[in-house]
Amino acid sequence: MRKLPLADRMYEVLLTQLMDGTRRPGEPLNIGAISRELDVSQTPLREALARLEHSGLVQREALRGYFVAPPFTAREMGKLATARELIEPAIAAESALRRTPDFLEELAGTIQELIDSAAGADEDPAAFRLYWSADDRFHRLIAAQADNPFLESAYLALSGQVQRFRLFMKSGHTNASEAAAEHQSILDALATGDPNAASEAMRIHVRAAVERAQTALEPVS
Repeated sequence: MRKLPLADRMYEVLLTQLMDGTRRPGEPLNIGAISRELDVSQTPLREALARLEHSGLVQREALRGYFVAPPFTAREMGKLATARELIEPAIAAESALRRTPDFLEELAGTIQELIDSAAGADEDPAAFRLYWSADDRFHRLIAAQADNPFLESAYLALSGQVQRFRLFMKSGHTNASEAAAEHQSILDALATGDPNAASEAMRIHVRAAVERAQTALEPVS
């Protein structure tokens, strides 16, 4: 089995720490301190942090350096929802017209992973990571299947913030069964080849995901 490059391993370590709550929203990520903590040089850590910055999970500011991205405010969440509702239903409509058996089978596999993640304990980082990766892959597969590089680029530009949304709204794991049912509705619509049905199923899912997150945010606000 091929050994992962050190930068990739550091990415996995830091991502796991984000997911299990070891590193909290807003926490500074001092490269020197992390280098000593993990007993690695700073170069692979810089590469890992740059990759996490691209994903939206980590942010960087001049003079301040890297820090864990803060959780969404209610306003940011609403703005992200507006952008997703413009882009993702259009992508789903295009994908319905270009569906293939292999594509539909891959989507079904991600739905099963969502169902499997729901069986894990709420505090289990492995279960949450399975939920997070399955949800991400489902939406990326649909974006790629649309076969429209401009729509896919628009989705990928949002995807880092969507990942941040998933990570800091961990109640989504609690509702993994609901998300799986919504994904199944999207899959069923895609399988019919009806672009309007696929678009509407995606719109319903995006709205429901945001509503769940807003409900989770209310006690904090």
